Amino acid sequence: MKKLLLMGLSVVTSASLFSQIFTDDFESYSPGNLLVQTNPTDWDTWTVGGAGGPEDAPISTTQAASGSNSVHFLSTTTGGGPDDVILKFAQVYTSGSFTYESNFFVVPNKGAYFNMQETHVVGGVWAIDCFMLEDGTLKLSNSGTPFLSTTYPVGQWFNLRLEINLTTNLWELYINNVSQGSFSNPTNSIGILDLYPTNPAAEGGNEQSEFYIDDVSYNHIPASLPAVNGGVTFVNQLGGIAGQSSNVDCTVRNLGSSNITSFDITYTYGANPPVMESVGPISLASLATYNHTFATPATLLGGSNNLTVTISNVNGAGPDADPNDDSKSITINPVTPAVGKIVVGEEATGTWCQWCPRGAVFMDYMETTYSGFWAGVAVHNNDPMADPTYDSGLGTLISGYPSSVVDRGPDNDPSTMEQSFLQRIVIPPTATVTNGATYNSSTRQLEVSLTYDFQVAASGNWRVACVLTEDGVTGTTGYAQSNAYAGGGSGPMGGYENLPNPVPASQMVYDHVGRTIVPSFTGQTGAFPTSIANGSTHTVCFSFTLPAAWDDSKMHIVGMLIDPAGDIDNAGYTTIAGAVSNGLAVCSTSIETEDLTNEDNFKLFPNPTNGTTFIDLTNSNNDNVNVTIMDMSGKIVAQRDYNISGTVKLPILTNNFDKGIYIVTLTVGNKVQQQKLVVQ
Repeated sequence: MKKLLLMGLSVVTSASLFSQIFTDDFESYSPGNLLVQTNPTDWDTWTVGGAGGPEDAPISTTQAASGSNSVHFLSTTTGGGPDDVILKFAQVYTSGSFTYESNFFVVPNKGAYFNMQETHVVGGVWAIDCFMLEDGTLKLSNSGTPFLSTTYPVGQWFNLRLEINLTTNLWELYINNVSQGSFSNPTNSIGILDLYPTNPAAEGGNEQSEFYIDDVSYNHIPASLPAVNGGVTFVNQLGGIAGQSSNVDCTVRNLGSSNITSFDITYTYGANPPVMESVGPISLASLATYNHTFATPATLLGGSNNLTVTISNVNGAGPDADPNDDSKSITINPVTPAVGKIVVGEEATGTWCQWCPRGAVFMDYMETTYSGFWAGVAVHNNDPMADPTYDSGLGTLISGYPSSVVDRGPDNDPSTMEQSFLQRIVIPPTATVTNGATYNSSTRQLEVSLTYDFQVAASGNWRVACVLTEDGVTGTTGYAQSNAYAGGGSGPMGGYENLPNPVPASQMVYDHVGRTIVPSFTGQTGAFPTSIANGSTHTVCFSFTLPAAWDDSKMHIVGMLIDPAGDIDNAGYTTIAGAVSNGLAVCSTSIETEDLTNEDNFKLFPNPTNGTTFIDLTNSNNDNVNVTIMDMSGKIVAQRDYNISGTVKLPILTNNFDKGIYIVTLTVGNKVQQQKLVVQ
């Protein structure tokens, strides 16, 4: 039975506090009815006003923790849903003590999930994700950042409780009244509970979700504040690679009723001397926060070490009212990279994709944070920067846009690339890869050598591929970027929240653009013997003629080593100039490559396509024009002559084409050019 009550008066430092309590045990509902349709006052669906629709969840008597009723959530599609029910809390809570509690029953071999969101804006900013996997693992995280991992009892009812001190930012999880640990959260505000059946493979699940929930409740006790009190409520988790420098960022909150005008702040890390800085004059109101970045970064130490941030001397008065909230600690355990290891991240993106700015932001973050250990490739789809071979190959590994794969591993959101990177960078490579080159800037002929020095013996079908990427790419038609982050309603995203939708082409600069991958996405076989000796060296060479439109000073060479399973084992990553400084090695295998300048002779866009694509053509001499399209067996599927002049767009209708790769031959007078067309 649902109850929403204002309960109890208590006097604390002369302030009267109310505890707001909500409970729903679902006993007042009829079995088989839908939750939101029955009680739209308290519950809603993700799509507002969707009561009775596919997102609404049914009342069930199959399982119950108390009484006879519970709510049943079942996923019928990969990725989760359609059930998706939300509970908006009575207000958005940013301070005080908040407790959420409910009973869960997770069906064996299935998973469960819920999240809490920062405000009452559905789909805005997440505060916490709770994944319950089919193997009994329970994980709390926020936007891919893990907070806590524990276990829960599979196939039986259990009680889950989150006790959250929003004033001091301390979150604690209880399972069956036993604490599983506590943490601080960068998003220290809650307004919505979202119940959704999903069990994603990206989190370790099996993509199957079914669970029951019963006895949902929450309560809130407002904060009681002394006069002068400051606290450290959050220290940003430092991670990465041992030896790197990393900024120490923290959040200070005014936990008193009087303004804070100054304070000292100190961090200690491992056995290093303390670093102290003074802040002020400022005017920090009661319960307001102040974000501080220390001017002296921390050099990450190998092994596990604590970093503690402490506030002191608030308003120049020495100790404040409560010393228990003055400090916050984190444990830092950076990884030590394997010698010679470089991890490759391939991002699926497109100018048409409204959420793809997220990929661009995280690709830049990875490049900046892990320079020398990371090779990023932005693989464009259906825009002028798309390379058909690369695009169609990556398309077999992803489920949508934006997506990313790290070393050709599982399909993930670009925001989670760092976690995959940190797992891969510690794995010793089978071979190190050295990029060498010669380059003639007049003819734009680039000769590349990839030298593989095997660190262990290997066998099977090992393959090689060479990628060219370019930074600083700009253009006009087709280069405007769709931008779902415009206006800031979806939260900050590297400055895209301050840009319009779409972002005009004149304001867009694209980095990491995958210009070509040769000889194919899956790589060349036969470059190595089937049995490779430890300590052996093999050099594979490629030849490119760069189009005039590509800026060779902003290009990188990515030399890949692909294992028999299709994963990227290791890579070499250099600028063209860096490869030239290494010198061109003597080739043991040479691979013929296409003359890339042909791709710049005429534009074929969009490519790939599932409808109409266009040839951008300038026919200044009034030559005869012919377009012929063949499938990969050599069969002509379309052909047409044109009597045209000037600059035109020639349409190619692909609606009746089978999915696959086609060769488009454009003949203008005596000049013949070809490009691949991918029909999806």
